[in-house]
Amino acid sequence: MFFHIVLERNMQLHPRHFGPNLRDKLVAKLMKDVEGTCSGRHGFVVAITGVDNVGKGLIRDGTGFVTFPVKYQCVVFRPFKGEILEAVVTMVNKMGFFAEAGPVQIFVSNHLIPDDMEFQSGDIPNYTTSDGSVKIQKDSEVRLKIIGTRVDATEIFCIGTIKDDFLGVINDPGAAA
Repeated sequence: MFFHIVLERNMQLHPRHFGPNLRDKLVAKLMKDVEGTCSGRHGFVVAITGVDNVGKGLIRDGTGFVTFPVKYQCVVFRPFKGEILEAVVTMVNKMGFFAEAGPVQIFVSNHLIPDDMEFQSGDIPNYTTSDGSVKIQKDSEVRLKIIGTRVDATEIFCIGTIKDDFLGVINDPGAAA
């Protein structure tokens, strides 16, 4: 789920930033450019925890910009098949529901929802048990298991299930009302 890894990136810096604060400007630009992004190979970059090395700059012909190789440590979030996550439901429809666990969006098909739960349309679409004791709707918190992932160059998509032991609703916002 969460990993602490070392990555490298070539950073371009404008000549106006050269001076005694060069390293600080480079680190600030690195954080702005990298934190919150997703690489299919490593996952979502949550935070940069340290900068190990800033290499010698190379002047780019014709522009004046300088490219610096930067080696940095960061925390990344990468979901895997078989992993159990807690997520917040963002949308419910007759096909299933979408939930978010941090930056990852997970789809749970109606075939992967327990058989005793049925879709109810109306003002607030939801999946409800026959006795009405459990309800999945927008903003419900659910515990689910990832059964599949698809990795793109800049995004990770997941398919989940709540049709297993100890999975399902953990917090229902509608129950408090």
